[in-house]
Amino acid sequence: MDFEERFPELHGGRLLPVKECFYTIQGEGRNTGMAAYFIRLGGCDLHCKWCDAKDTWKADSSEAVPVEEIVSQIDTSVVRNVVITGGEPLRYPLGHLCGLLKGSGIGTFLETSGTEPLSGHFDWICVSPKKQRPPRKDLLSKASELKVVIADESDFAWAEANRDCVRPGTLLYLQPEWSVLRQMAATVIDYIKSHPEWRLSLQTHKYLNIP
Repeated sequence: MDFEERFPELHGGRLLPVKECFYTIQGEGRNTGMAAYFIRLGGCDLHCKWCDAKDTWKADSSEAVPVEEIVSQIDTSVVRNVVITGGEPLRYPLGHLCGLLKGSGIGTFLETSGTEPLSGHFDWICVSPKKQRPPRKDLLSKASELKVVIADESDFAWAEANRDCVRPGTLLYLQPEWSVLRQMAATVIDYIKSHPEWRLSLQTHKYLNIP
């Protein structure tokens, strides 16, 4: 089933279910510390027990916003980079949004679980795979960054299984799950020391208490 059949009310991506937009500092992964405008879309069927954005799970709790309206707010600001996240943003066609952003000279960054086909053009794609619904192999092959959340020691094998599917040069990150950070931090650090192809990602925005 294509996007038009699944979400006819979004008119092929000219409207998107926006849960919230905010300007902040990227807190995770390769682009930690980068000023970025986040567009958080509603709708996700993975329902990770440790998700810190559970209010995005239901798409119908988000407002369908015209893409032109979103971009016009960015055009009148100092924003140079936009992160499209969720929920799961690739549930929706993102080509129109990305086209307008690129036309305005805005960098486009995607955060996805990798479970849906890619739409839109991005300068950077972060894939964070989840066990309950594995990512598409074709999406993993396009990842700029693989970021695996580590909640227990079994997640290391999951991380390695996904690493085998990414292209050479993809940056590899292990991120301790926030609620078990104290228990898992030392274990993750020891694993990285033994497997130096991986890097450590921390949710620095939570330390700073910013969005």
